[in-house]
Amino acid sequence: MQWEVVIGLETHTQLSTNSKIFSGSSTQFGAAPNTQASPVDLALPGVLPVLNRGAVERAIQFGLAVNATIAPQSIFARKNYFYPDLPKGYQISQFEIPVVQGGKVSFLLEKDGKSELRTVQLTRAHLEEDAGKSLHEDYQGMTGIDLNRAGTPLLEIVTEPDMRSAAEAVAYAKALHSLVMWLGICDGNMQEGSFRCDANVSVRPVGQAAYGTRTEIKNLNSFNFMEEAINYEIRRQIELIEDGGTVVQETRLYDPDKKETRSMRSKEDSQDYRYFPDPDLPPLAISAEWVERVRATMPELPDAMRERFVRDFSLSAYDAAAMTQSKAMAGYFEAATASGAQAKPAVNWLMGDMSSTLNRENVDISEAPVSPKQLAVLLQRIEDGTISNKIAKEVFGAMWEARSVQENLADEIIESKGLKQISDSGALEKIIDEVLAANPKSVEEFRAGKEKAFNSLIGQAMKASKGKANPAQLTELLKQKLTA
Repeated sequence: MQWEVVIGLETHTQLSTNSKIFSGSSTQFGAAPNTQASPVDLALPGVLPVLNRGAVERAIQFGLAVNATIAPQSIFARKNYFYPDLPKGYQISQFEIPVVQGGKVSFLLEKDGKSELRTVQLTRAHLEEDAGKSLHEDYQGMTGIDLNRAGTPLLEIVTEPDMRSAAEAVAYAKALHSLVMWLGICDGNMQEGSFRCDANVSVRPVGQAAYGTRTEIKNLNSFNFMEEAINYEIRRQIELIEDGGTVVQETRLYDPDKKETRSMRSKEDSQDYRYFPDPDLPPLAISAEWVERVRATMPELPDAMRERFVRDFSLSAYDAAAMTQSKAMAGYFEAATASGAQAKPAVNWLMGDMSSTLNRENVDISEAPVSPKQLAVLLQRIEDGTISNKIAKEVFGAMWEARSVQENLADEIIESKGLKQISDSGALEKIIDEVLAANPKSVEEFRAGKEKAFNSLIGQAMKASKGKANPAQLTELLKQKLTA
């Protein structure tokens, strides 16, 4: 039987406010347990929550960025359940009327060696408070409760069940991660829990309209773990059904050591939480004027920047999308072109040598030791024929290792290492004559119609020049010699 995978994601995005959503307590990470929990966070008798305006404005920013509807009035509700790290016995969230409704996120998906533009529709994004944290280690068999996170502002972003593979879910999550960091509404730190995804996964026979029974994989805080967990869950559900079993609606956790999901608890439905409007919080009213004030403070969004890059730099849609995959990448590209680099060569280097080096060194482009100006100078030396693309790779590696702020670092390295390209016709002709004399068989084969022999002679000539020969000039002179 052929199976179709159906995936929806719920992403808990910690908003970048200095204080919590309903109290003045700090949201700074890493404090000693329970030192950042106020009477409001602890739900002591007589306290009242007061909504953080900054959290609302960050939600508005997100809604505008994804072309969603900003609800003119939304309601906070109590989500009732018991867990040791939930002091009140309920979580303040939003249910029937969230602050952000609808919207979409577009991204590139690599598939079969090609890139496809995909769009995932959003159901909603709602404001809520985070719970505390249960600590199970180093407590002599007991569980410790740290309420520092209790009340931390979250924007929970919920998709429609639009994704059909783990790779697509990860591509969406990465695009969302980039967007919230681009806007500055979240620091995106997955290790600290600032960006956590829950994946709802089900399978159904191809052609079936009804959805299968879904399971929810909780708290995926790594893109690699997300892909592994979803793929495992897909295999588990298919094997279970094909063996005559049935999938149970439940919440599961992913064990990265065993690379498997395991049952955590039965999955609740909304009625199990007994939602009702929080009597301590009035409806949240957002005027059109407030929305426009927020809009005026927003940075240029990725979609608008992609259109500008296509228009102003004549980039392809794919290249423009690649250059706007993060705000730091876009900023580097613009700084390099402003320093004199041509747009297309800059794209090629950023997506090629720069990206591969960043991945190998595990650093962000904002921390790259080669500055945009330095890269621009290097690309100019390729363009003016001073060095070849091959030699430029060597120069780039030396620039990376040098970690110097000297703007003309490429020129210094080219000069000190004697890497200038040979473009003198007399010097190139001498190299060609020596190569032709040493390879009479290849000369005969070329003149007999074997084109591969020409490539062999070019290779020999480049080797003789130690890679310094101007490739285009060398090719032209060799053709002239062989056809004379």
